[in-house]
Amino acid sequence: MGFERREILLILGVVFLMVGLLPFLAPVYSVIVAVAVFLGIKVVVKKRKKQLQKIVGAGVCAVCGSKIDNNKCPKCDLPSGPEKG
Repeated sequence: MGFERREILLILGVVFLMVGLLPFLAPVYSVIVAVAVFLGIKVVVKKRKKQLQKIVGAGVCAVCGSKIDNNKCPKCDLPSGPEKG
């Protein structure tokens, strides 16, 4: 299975949550809560990753920190941009 390290940590955390809920809830309900927490975290992370990708785009300029559009920095690639070097 091609899990990343953070996904394995998330699964282990959810399993520990499920085991911790066993004394208070029936096993079926603790599994349902654990799966809901897992899916909720996955949805939030995917949404946040998509939002960051939209904001950052192709990357940021190392000189001024602006968002790069069309493989060019809107500030540094102007003829009157900052000195490079």
